[in-house]
Amino acid sequence: MIPGPEIRITAGERVRHRLVNDLPQPTAVHWHGIRIENAMDGAAPLTQAAVPPGGTFDYDFVAPDPGTYWYHSHDRGFEQVARGLAGPLIVDDRAPWLGEQGAATRELTLVLDDWLLDADAAIVEDRWDDLHSAAHDGRMCNTVTVNGSAYPELHMQPGERVRLRLMNTATARILALALPGLSPHLIALDGHPVPPRAVETILLGPAQRADVVIDMPLAADAPTALLLDPGNGEWVDVAAFVATGEPLAPVEDDVRPLPGWGTLSAPNLSDPQREVLLMEGGAMRGMSEAVYRGETMDFRELASNGMVWAFNGVAHGMDAPMFRAALGRTVHLEMTNRSVFPHAIHLHGHHFEVLARSGALNTPGDVRDTVLIGADETLEIAFVADNPGQWMLHCHMLSHQKAGMMGWFEVA
Repeated sequence: MIPGPEIRITAGERVRHRLVNDLPQPTAVHWHGIRIENAMDGAAPLTQAAVPPGGTFDYDFVAPDPGTYWYHSHDRGFEQVARGLAGPLIVDDRAPWLGEQGAATRELTLVLDDWLLDADAAIVEDRWDDLHSAAHDGRMCNTVTVNGSAYPELHMQPGERVRLRLMNTATARILALALPGLSPHLIALDGHPVPPRAVETILLGPAQRADVVIDMPLAADAPTALLLDPGNGEWVDVAAFVATGEPLAPVEDDVRPLPGWGTLSAPNLSDPQREVLLMEGGAMRGMSEAVYRGETMDFRELASNGMVWAFNGVAHGMDAPMFRAALGRTVHLEMTNRSVFPHAIHLHGHHFEVLARSGALNTPGDVRDTVLIGADETLEIAFVADNPGQWMLHCHMLSHQKAGMMGWFEVA
């Protein structure tokens, strides 16, 4: 199945799934954005050994927070996720929202992906270890799908209010989306509620999600679609909303906010632990040197080892944590991108608040698990280190991750 089958539970319930590896490669499953116990995070090789071909692993954890999440391969993800090993994980609110005053009457999960296909619509097979792509903006592809289909038609009733759960499962492409004529209102980012706000465009980096409420027009012939800017300013359709059935009375009320989580501790910024994350490398700028496997190398030698990116002067730094934080400590993390490419930085096991110095791609006060950092941009985030264990921190442009943008931190 493309995408993988939807897993749906209510907040506070357990997820129990056995991974059976029928692949010719090792693999593991990461439950992206879920604040779960460290041993179940699926972040091979940090939290578990990758499951070998023919092996199994039992995942069993509680999903504490409602929202839109996803699961995906976390071993050789630059290939396995690009082949489709990903699916939606939906955690419903304990309190009702659908059907309440001002809320939507139904919802749609839309998994957006990006595929590199040849003229016969087969996956291009000889580009998995393409260092040139890894040194630029990643494995950029040529075909966008919605729920595994190119240009699907999504049937809607005229006048109905619908919640769209949008997720970007691409390994490199940043998706700039628009919903003209549908009065879109953003209600959640990366699973966490935001006060409803009208939006003209939605920007989703790899691994990011957005919940958006739309209102279908009453006119059955009104053209409505999900549009994508592929990067040249020329918006193209990636899915059509087709009006079918009897019109419904339009919802006149303001969009109803989602229930708050009530489980996420607010950062205490009066005296936080201050840490920095410096991103360097890539084409056009590079870096003079970095440490890889304990040895200082120049850029040419790093590239000969498949490394073209570094965090804090270390490429693929899995030997030691970037920092350690005591349980319950607020961490203020300043991230600076000195490359000419944007990056989608994901923290495992935690959600964080985007602070005021947020750059062009973010809104201060939003709570996320993956954040976009533009070229030559500095971004500040804060989170409470309230989940013990060893947690990965990496770029979700997955060829960037493979080529050096990987590290971890420890919560004691």
